[in-house]
Amino acid sequence: MTENAPSFGLLLFPNVTQLDLTGPYEVLARVPGAQVHLLWKTLDPVRSDTGLTILPTATLADAPPLDLLLVPGGGGINALLTDEEVLTFLAERASGTRYLSGICTGSLVLGAAGLLEGKRAGTHWASRDFLAAFGATPVAERVVVDGTLFTGGGVTAGIDVALRIVAELFGEPAAKLIQLSIEYDPKPPFDAGSPEAAGEGVTADLLARMRPMLDTRAAAVTAGAEALRHRRSGRAD
Repeated sequence: MTENAPSFGLLLFPNVTQLDLTGPYEVLARVPGAQVHLLWKTLDPVRSDTGLTILPTATLADAPPLDLLLVPGGGGINALLTDEEVLTFLAERASGTRYLSGICTGSLVLGAAGLLEGKRAGTHWASRDFLAAFGATPVAERVVVDGTLFTGGGVTAGIDVALRIVAELFGEPAAKLIQLSIEYDPKPPFDAGSPEAAGEGVTADLLARMRPMLDTRAAAVTAGAEALRHRRSGRAD
């Protein structure tokens, strides 16, 4: 791992939200000399939660040394919260990476791996309260930095997080060059990107639509937090 040829690892998994993954990928892949690895258990095609198929480039077992390990979010994170293979990989690799990142609900996976204890962290607003189950302090910000941990809000925030990481690694001018190259100058047609901006009516409507998913996630978080306690208890013994 060198500053001239950084190595970035992005976790890929079934039912990932593709923009959580591809937004940061677009930024990180533009770092000169960067090697960006899409990591999963196998090299088989992986389907996103909206049907886009993505190919892993390396398995977890064969992943090279990494400067950054990033976990995106999506519906598929529920299964990861108790996936011993994935959680062990994250826990073991975290100590050897310069930076750790969770995008959207990917932050919850970092929590289930025991990597958020005592940390400030962000995630999608609808899942923010779940962070506390893993010992994190939930923060309502688009990008949250706690030491070498970079976490972000929902989906599109992954671009912001990746730009902050590039600035940390190579300086603000390098990040600005990438931001300009992708013309990242968002001017959304509506001011509805947060519950506060969208208002009570729109927020309540969306939460009602999301309720089955959030109830399922709540159960998965409970199971993940319990599994983490068991692992920690076993290590203590």
